[in-house]
Amino acid sequence: MATRIEFHKHGGPDVLSAVEFTPAAPAENEVQVENKAIGINYIDTYIRSGLYPPPSLPSGLGTEAAGVVSKVGSKVTHIKVGDRVVYAQSGLGAYSSVHNVLADKVAVLPNAISFEQAAASFLKGLTVFYLLRKTYDIKPNEVFLFHAAAGGVGLIACQWAKALGAKLIGTVGSTQKAQRALQAGAWQVINYSEENVVERVKALTDGKKVSVVYDSVGKDTWEISLDCLHRRGLMVSFGNSSGPVTGVNLGILNQKGSLYATRPSLSGYITTREELKEASNELFSLIASGVIKVDVADNQKFALKDAQRAHEALESRATQGSSLLIP
Repeated sequence: MATRIEFHKHGGPDVLSAVEFTPAAPAENEVQVENKAIGINYIDTYIRSGLYPPPSLPSGLGTEAAGVVSKVGSKVTHIKVGDRVVYAQSGLGAYSSVHNVLADKVAVLPNAISFEQAAASFLKGLTVFYLLRKTYDIKPNEVFLFHAAAGGVGLIACQWAKALGAKLIGTVGSTQKAQRALQAGAWQVINYSEENVVERVKALTDGKKVSVVYDSVGKDTWEISLDCLHRRGLMVSFGNSSGPVTGVNLGILNQKGSLYATRPSLSGYITTREELKEASNELFSLIASGVIKVDVADNQKFALKDAQRAHEALESRATQGSSLLIP
């Protein structure tokens, strides 16, 4: 028997419950992974709440974990039993001690990277890869704005930007989070609870503003982000932690300087095994060399059965960086 987290209706963290189940054998193009560490991501709360409803209920939750392959499907040739692997694009159900995953969505994990490091960084790291390397190719010395710089994605973005020689301006909500982002490699930070983001961006750039803004906050920062862009700048909206951006009048892009806007996702940029290999190789090399450090605080590691408590902590904004479920 194995254990997984399920929910039968949409709602708050209290809809999550742990159930026992017998894992099915992997399909011909799948591998079965015994999860050792499971990534918790903000998108999981959107699925649980119904903002991004799953195909049907009851549903599992989570798409990211690291572990050991215990079975392989009949048509899988590039992954074998015993391989250490990590994945971030599985079907819902990674909040589980055992999970079947499409083999093309699995990356073999170097021995230099632990299961906990991998599960804490893979989805977030792949996200930073497509944002900084593909959606807009950040150049050395480029100044840009990244919201929620002390979050799980933000802290990896700070480190990656520093490795690229770029100047990330990060927004944060507290002095403690400002310090965390600076330590991770942010060039400058703006505490939005005390400072006007647009005015600070103008001051930091001698009035020029920035070429690109990465915004995972959504509704609360949409216009602020647009106002931080210079003429023909790019608004990259990739999350909705404050709620989705709706009812956008496209004319606002014209009024604010012939701006561009995009709403990318990981699945739009990393869809093939080759794309996953390119992204994961770059991420793994940065982690293995210590350029990107992935540390999970002990108080942000939760037993699998404590998924409710983990979601409460995530949504209270009490966490910094990544959180994990441990089967």
